[in-house]
Amino acid sequence: MDTLHLLSDQDEPERVQGHLILTKEDLFGATAPPADEVNTFPESGVGVAKDLPPPYADSPQRPNRPDAPHWEIPSISEELAREALVEYVASRCCYSRKPAKEMVFSELHSLNTYRYRLDTFTESRSTEWASEPYNGQPVDGFSGVAPGPWDLPVPIPAMFQDCQRDVRLPHSSSIKGCNQCLTLGKSPCNKCVTSGQIQCSACSGSGRDHSDNRCSDCRGSGRVRCSPCHGAGSLQCPNCQGKGQLLCFLKLTVKWKNHSSVHVVDKRSGFPVDMLQDAPGEMLFTDMNQRVYPVESFPDGAVNAASKQAVQEHHSQFSTTCRILQQRQTIELIPVTRVHFTWRDKTHIYFVYGADHMVYAKDYPAKCCCSIS
Repeated sequence: MDTLHLLSDQDEPERVQGHLILTKEDLFGATAPPADEVNTFPESGVGVAKDLPPPYADSPQRPNRPDAPHWEIPSISEELAREALVEYVASRCCYSRKPAKEMVFSELHSLNTYRYRLDTFTESRSTEWASEPYNGQPVDGFSGVAPGPWDLPVPIPAMFQDCQRDVRLPHSSSIKGCNQCLTLGKSPCNKCVTSGQIQCSACSGSGRDHSDNRCSDCRGSGRVRCSPCHGAGSLQCPNCQGKGQLLCFLKLTVKWKNHSSVHVVDKRSGFPVDMLQDAPGEMLFTDMNQRVYPVESFPDGAVNAASKQAVQEHHSQFSTTCRILQQRQTIELIPVTRVHFTWRDKTHIYFVYGADHMVYAKDYPAKCCCSIS
């Protein structure tokens, strides 16, 4: 087995007689950029890492819960089915209300379905070099070792809500000369090319106006003072804001993101399943833990299969690049009733779905050609 040794900053990592030798940078990451990298900052890439892997992987927690009940909700009443259709037709300017009022029900068929949802709330971390004009701020790059990106505690925001926070990594800062202005604090004015003057726009540089008189704007010189630099020929360096020096440090970016997978059981009833993605339902089951275990005992096997697939996919996608903070899985019952009715000796159908009794009526029998169902 390899033995771990720690070398000083001057030593190089190597393997000697079966011993794995690491430097402090191998364990903790780079601290402040070296002094000889002034002109290459931040392109040097020292200390920069994207999607840093978490220090450990979590294991799913098997919930201690009873089996989910078998929910059977009967189809809605004819009165409610008619009321829902009348309200739907009233919202459509080109739909006639006669079928909704005169129709004769032949069958109301319950097609209640389930919606499974898995939310995985993750935290990811990355580092990159950042800088700001040096105005005498404390410099801590030589007073300690920068902590590892996952060792720095950062307060967690509200669960299952996307958020981002930038944090300065302690003991990573140092002072560097500004590489854009070469520590001068000024940059050449591109408008006048450092001359402080530009061609007069009123006379196009001729010094004479349209009447061949001396131009009043440039007083005959054909040149006027450059407005961006006020005639100085140079501008304050935007990178260091005229200070000539930068405080360089490692910036830790922490991202919290909620990843969702939603599966609606398709009853193959002719109703568009995608319309049920956001339809309000009745909550049957909720399970929340740092890592949830797939649902196994729900009466509908399609829900169990969807849960198993979603949990496996989230684990493979996020466990190696993110820290999984919390998972939540829910099962909702979505009421769906297929209504068969006759009007003027013809049979038609429509659907009443969701907890608030929305209507889907693709073949409503009395609508103008200008309407869209």
